[in-house]
Amino acid sequence: QVQLSESGGGLVQAGGSLRLSCAASGRTVSNYVLGWFRQAPGKEREIVAAVYWGGSTTYYADSVKGRFTISRDNAKNMVYLQMNNLKPEDTAIYYCNAKFRGESTWLNNWGQGTPVTVAS
Repeated sequence: QVQLSESGGGLVQAGGSLRLSCAASGRTVSNYVLGWFRQAPGKEREIVAAVYWGGSTTYYADSVKGRFTISRDNAKNMVYLQMNNLKPEDTAIYYCNAKFRGESTWLNNWGQGTPVTVAS
């Protein structure tokens, strides 16, 4: 079973940048879609970005388009989220997850997440 571990969060001023990392273990994720999600206080978890197995096909939520970039390194079993021009509304706990090729649902074993706080 795939285990996921997020890191890289922190406190940053509005307009700043952070790079989140997610390490997958247990099996190779080269045949998985990898995604980043976030959950802000009092809100439901939402998908932020996803990258397909080849790395060239990506998805971004409208709220982060042009500011966030998702990437993956299949050799290292890693997925990253580069976040630029951060806004206070980006404050949330960020999680990564994986979805096997052809499957419709994400894994149900969420990690601890990594908190991101953007100060205005």
